[in-house]
Amino acid sequence: MSNNSLNPLYFQLTLFSDYGPLRYLFFSLCLLVYMTIISANAVIILTVFLEKSLHQPMYIFICCLSLNSLYGSAGFFPRFLMDILSDTHLISRPFCFIQIYVIYTYASNELTILGIMAYDRFVAICQPLHYHSKMTFRMVRHLLGFAVLYPAFACGLCVYLSVRLPLCGNKLHRILCSNWSVVRLSCVDTTVNSIVGRILTLTTVFLPLLFVLYTYLHILLVCSRSSSEFRGKALQTCLPHILTFVTFSFSLFCELSLSRLEAHQVNPFVIVVLSLEFLIIPPINNPLVYGLNLPQIRGVVFSSCIKTSHKTKTLLFRSKALLEYVDFICTHD
Repeated sequence: MSNNSLNPLYFQLTLFSDYGPLRYLFFSLCLLVYMTIISANAVIILTVFLEKSLHQPMYIFICCLSLNSLYGSAGFFPRFLMDILSDTHLISRPFCFIQIYVIYTYASNELTILGIMAYDRFVAICQPLHYHSKMTFRMVRHLLGFAVLYPAFACGLCVYLSVRLPLCGNKLHRILCSNWSVVRLSCVDTTVNSIVGRILTLTTVFLPLLFVLYTYLHILLVCSRSSSEFRGKALQTCLPHILTFVTFSFSLFCELSLSRLEAHQVNPFVIVVLSLEFLIIPPINNPLVYGLNLPQIRGVVFSSCIKTSHKTKTLLFRSKALLEYVDFICTHD
């Protein structure tokens, strides 16, 4: 068997179809979604970065969620938009593994960040007197370092084990590259990949999920013994995080279930929808939930919009006055 057949230079994404002129409509809609993701998350990042009153652990973690959304979207949308317009849907072997690494680290980063956000809320509600001594900026740096470095190492190991496999095919029944879809093409035994994959899934997915559930169980117990005013304030700060956590967990569960099923067992439309849900809904949901539900961020955003609108009106008024003055001078010369 030739080296190229064992290590194909390209993978073919087989779920793309020729929709004729409709491709331009799909392209426009997906481009609009991508621009919305970039704009919404950029607003959150700039708001937290520029407003000094938001330089607190909770808002720093929210900013990191938005940065991670931009990172994950950049690993999917540019290539996806090209594929919509293309007649051939081939992706080079190196770029396929890069896409796998980016998307998997995006998913893992999201869970670890949600985990440290749950810890932040746990300390703030259950141990309020120790919050400032525990959630120092040094601790925030350490938590964020762990939230980024561990997924980078875990996903790097997973991708490395897949890269070294000899492959007996190049067709992926997906609209994007996924690790298990590539592993299934292997000509040799993949027991090591399967075991390592399950261990890493346990540590990067299920442990953060269990930790979040554990922290919120304690928060509920504390709230049940507290006043209604305290419960209201706790709910106001925890509700956005709960909504984000539930949305992302559902999307991730669908993606994990999808990756383990045989291609012929699932309708192609379902595969496309679940793949897009995993990469579209959380990046849009995060800035909307935090931007609309947290009064601190909402207030700063609205205030900035009002100031920008006022400056624009002032600039337009001055420009109009200047034009009228120039016109007056010209007519009297």
